[in-house]
Amino acid sequence: MDVASYSLLFMCFLQSVRGILDPNDFLALQSIRKSLHDVPGSNFFASWDFTADPCNFAGVYCANDKVVALNLGDPRAGSPGLTGKLDQSISKLSALADLTVVPGRIYGPLPNSLSQLKNLRFLGVSRNFISGDIPAGVDQLRNIRTIDLSYNQLTGTIPASIGTLPQLTNLILCHNRLSGSVPSFASAYSLTRLELKHNTLSGSLAPYSLPPSLHHLSLSWNKLTGSVDRLLTRLNRLNYLDLSLNHFTGPIPAQIFSFPLTNLQLERNQFSGPVHPVNEVTIQTVDLSYNRLSGEVSPMLASVQNLYLNNNGFTGQVPGSFVERLLAAGIQILYLQHNFLTGIAISPTADIPVSSTLCLQYNCMVPPVQTACPFNAGRRKIRPAQQCNRR
Repeated sequence: MDVASYSLLFMCFLQSVRGILDPNDFLALQSIRKSLHDVPGSNFFASWDFTADPCNFAGVYCANDKVVALNLGDPRAGSPGLTGKLDQSISKLSALADLTVVPGRIYGPLPNSLSQLKNLRFLGVSRNFISGDIPAGVDQLRNIRTIDLSYNQLTGTIPASIGTLPQLTNLILCHNRLSGSVPSFASAYSLTRLELKHNTLSGSLAPYSLPPSLHHLSLSWNKLTGSVDRLLTRLNRLNYLDLSLNHFTGPIPAQIFSFPLTNLQLERNQFSGPVHPVNEVTIQTVDLSYNRLSGEVSPMLASVQNLYLNNNGFTGQVPGSFVERLLAAGIQILYLQHNFLTGIAISPTADIPVSSTLCLQYNCMVPPVQTACPFNAGRRKIRPAQQCNRR
């Protein structure tokens, strides 16, 4: 009799007398253990002694003789994690609701058999070396609420079917090598967090491709294009928005400045036109730098604590409300460099608080105060007159 057969008979016997772990789950844990190893410095598998009850193993949680949660690796900060591959036998844990892998050196593809885990609610395999495609059968995880596969080496496209998962709340795929378009999440009515930053995604976003349930949207560091004004006006529950470092075009909708945002990152795109918030902006950080925005700077932005308007085409005078807020230490960062501004009503002897930073160089005026600017602002203080005369 081989070891696996003996183990199965042994577990059946124990289950009959003690009511412990289901034999299929026992064998699945054995296979998982064989495929994974502690990285030097980790001692996670020390408790995985299969002559004892596996429900007492580190990271194994049972209910009704079944494994319902599997947290692989020492969750304490700084733990070196595990190495090896995720075994297909994970799918044999039929009651599994929570699968977590701590940061480590696990490599290879995600098992296609994950789609068989019909009860899975949480899938977290981040900060490892997982490669290959996202399994196409992910749409079969109808009870899944969170998928976090961030900081891996995943390639290929995001399966279109992932946007149909009825209970999906958090989708975190950032810092991978995913390509293709962003699938439609129009029917993902429970989705509140979508993080796809630091990939190579391309194409445009349709006006109704994202649900209004979103609270957190991060698409930065991709190759996305097109206008998003019609899309953004529908996402009025957002409290965090980062579309930076893409190729988005068109206007920035005024409504967005009234959303309950704490952070608005639209820098390094190709947004154009004026910026005219309807009401006083209460967002803590607004970064619109490195775009093609134009017109006068709106006084409604003077209430922003950290404001980046540099490297655009803004013209005219800086409103006096900015000076008042700056001198009262209500503004911490005000970057206006590399525009076409013609003046600001601030005294050369003004005492700018040490907690505040103002940069005005390379505009169509001599900066009335000498303040420290970031290194990438360059050394030139004034924009050439011929450039200013064209405005």
